[in-house]
Amino acid sequence: MLDSNDHEFPLQSKNLPFSFYVQFQSLDYDNIENQLFLEEERRMSYLGFRCLEISRWVVCGWIGFLTGLIACFIDIAVEELAGFKYQVVKENIEKFTEVGGLSISLLLWAVLNAAIVMVGAIIVAYFEPIAAGSGIPQIKCYLNGIKIPRVVRLKTLVVKVCGVICSVVGGLAVGKEGPMIHSGAVVAAGVSQGRSTSLKKDFKIFEYFRRDTEKRDFVSAGAAAGVSAAFGAPVGGVLFSLEEGASFWNQMLTWRIFFASMISTFTLNFFLSIYHKNTGDLSSPGLINFGRFEGDSVAYNLYEIPLFILMGAIGGLLGALFNILNYWLTIFRIRYVHRPCLQVMEAMLVAAVTATVSFTMIYFSNDCQPLGPEHAEEYPLQLFCADGEYNSMATAFFNTPERSVRSLFHNQAGTYNPLTLGLFTLTYFFLACWTYGLAVSAGVFIPSLLIGAAWGRLFGILLAYITPNSWADPGKYALIGAAAQLGGIVRMTLSLTVIMVEATGNVTYGFPIMLVLMTAKIVGDYIVEGLYDIHIKLQSVPFLHWEAPATSHWLTAREVMSSPVTCLNRIEKVGTIVDTLSNTSTKHNGFPVVVQVLGNEEPAKLCGLILRSQLIVLLKHKVFVELARSRLTHRKLQLKDFRDAYPRFPPIQSIHVSQDERECMMDLTEFMNPTPYTVPQETSLPRVFKLFRALGLRHLVVVDDENRVVGLVTRKDLARYHLGKHGLEELQLAQT
Repeated sequence: MLDSNDHEFPLQSKNLPFSFYVQFQSLDYDNIENQLFLEEERRMSYLGFRCLEISRWVVCGWIGFLTGLIACFIDIAVEELAGFKYQVVKENIEKFTEVGGLSISLLLWAVLNAAIVMVGAIIVAYFEPIAAGSGIPQIKCYLNGIKIPRVVRLKTLVVKVCGVICSVVGGLAVGKEGPMIHSGAVVAAGVSQGRSTSLKKDFKIFEYFRRDTEKRDFVSAGAAAGVSAAFGAPVGGVLFSLEEGASFWNQMLTWRIFFASMISTFTLNFFLSIYHKNTGDLSSPGLINFGRFEGDSVAYNLYEIPLFILMGAIGGLLGALFNILNYWLTIFRIRYVHRPCLQVMEAMLVAAVTATVSFTMIYFSNDCQPLGPEHAEEYPLQLFCADGEYNSMATAFFNTPERSVRSLFHNQAGTYNPLTLGLFTLTYFFLACWTYGLAVSAGVFIPSLLIGAAWGRLFGILLAYITPNSWADPGKYALIGAAAQLGGIVRMTLSLTVIMVEATGNVTYGFPIMLVLMTAKIVGDYIVEGLYDIHIKLQSVPFLHWEAPATSHWLTAREVMSSPVTCLNRIEKVGTIVDTLSNTSTKHNGFPVVVQVLGNEEPAKLCGLILRSQLIVLLKHKVFVELARSRLTHRKLQLKDFRDAYPRFPPIQSIHVSQDERECMMDLTEFMNPTPYTVPQETSLPRVFKLFRALGLRHLVVVDDENRVVGLVTRKDLARYHLGKHGLEELQLAQT
């Protein structure tokens, strides 16, 4: 068993043509309260602490502003490019409808989609694979305390923004709202550090925030600002960060996150009003505008509550089916579609198939409806319908998903016939399931809402057929179905309720949406996990859930801990430290510091804990006892030296130590954390788990009754026991 190693959580595949070996590091959410840190804190005046608090608010304001600008850029780019593409294809279809040869229109549509998606897939697969998908699972992992490589870098943000534009314009069954959460998190991680390590530019500001604890809080604010920009839901953004992401929460953090969300919504709203030549009109605050439910469509009665619960159960079942199908599809991709060229080809294939299926559904549909002024913002196709009419199926397929959702919510009764909605639900369900997990930047929020809105409206139409005089407009059921489907897939409850209420601008449906989401979650969780949790597990991430396994009370820290532990003496030989850090078989990141009693062979007594990153900085600056005594050091090492190296600490191989220096000694007293968290070896696993989950620990030292080190508990140890035998078998199945 590996001892203090929280670096690796490996699963190796024998069937892959290369060694599939996943490695993750934990983040240090527990402040290292060594002598340097305490001296700095004690020197700081009350005014200094107030300035730091003001700086936190300033950073959150910048996070909201920049996230809103990015959302505005994405929205304008998608509107312009998608509008141009749809106009070209529409004119081509109308031309060949009269003279024949619609196969040319199909070819044009498929080629345009495939070409645009190819660009988005290439930049993701070849330049930054971590930018694939919505990024929500990765941000959840980051806030959980796991360092996902390159997840919050500037390059990731650029690829994410360009990739999501290509995905949406390319006609894939995706949305641009989910990736905004990842984009906001990247913005937060960059702004809060006052520098860009990618651009090698340091603005010499916010240096105090260069540690994992502070960075985590700002990333929470960035994720909330992304939700706020996507849906125009500042409160929903705060609740999303609380429900889905944050591992730490307090009242002051809540206020700052709400401030960032508010600024994000305002920024997006203001600049979009300028773009739409209606400066000052702040009535459309998000990337998606569901429109307001007014008149008869707002009312609902007591006898409809059981129907809403039934729709929630349907959403849970369909969501579970979606997740199961996507789970097996992801396993197939891990096994066979792991090369970048194959990933790009699959994305192009999905784009072409999506266009072909859409065209075929539109071509064979004879659902003609009167063309009214409400279709001014859409791209209605006449095809074989009479003058003054349009093909209803085209409204669902031949538009951006956001516009299709809005039309399903608000188009008057009779706009869609049941066959159209049934066929659309079936085809779009499988297209969205196939699309999620491609090597493109894309989200699952809008496709889920669109699927649910389609079958929800169908549900309302069927009710109207059964009792014609008892039911209101079917758009109401489209909203409930959309909430049920999205809740069944992602299993969000509290935050999604508020998001839906804020996005529709009507609190009347708050209670039905709560019922639907709770029902969808209960039904879905009984069958399979949520989509994000499934993908986290398939990536072999040592994710810690809110609670310890239900049957873990019989386990103690002794059964979970890694032992023996690699320890360092308080005054240690430099050569020993270098050899310990250079050991490639076990890349430990935390080392208990002990005091060994001379002539005593019993385990040494604990006096502190020091991290790999700290030791590397000490070696880089050659903080040796002999050099200090001979006054060869120019200055005393400060916390600034550690912050300047954060977060990309150099590898031990880049640190040159001469043979003479290897014989020197290093005093760790000033730099180690003298008060690390410890537990007796009889501590129950649930208690150990709570310490890790609530405090964001990376290492927990296990001691005996005489404070002697007997073991070390790491995130890897807890994740292994949390998964259990069944979970590990699933992971091995996924990657072999």
